[in-house]
Amino acid sequence: MKEYTLLALVSVFMTIFLDYMSGIRVLRKNVYYIFFSVIICFKFLVNGYLTKYIVMYDPQFFMGLRLGTIPLEDFLFGFSMITMSIIFWEYFKQPPGKSH
Repeated sequence: MKEYTLLALVSVFMTIFLDYMSGIRVLRKNVYYIFFSVIICFKFLVNGYLTKYIVMYDPQFFMGLRLGTIPLEDFLFGFSMITMSIIFWEYFKQPPGKSH
């Protein structure tokens, strides 16, 4: 398996596991998906430009599947980065000792 692909998949599984174990359950909230869809729209604008003109990916390290000019793995990493940020934010904004 390609390294970039493997790391992207591991990050997704870790994010889902963290959401479950933390008790935050952000992936069960409808507002998360509204927020995430807005982020994806901006990802197409910014990352689309970057992956078309600036950032080049070596085909030996990723699957080669793209949405527009963006490698599929970038969406997986984006999901993990955004979702983990929300999980950590929600977890650490709770007062100490409060159950999640």
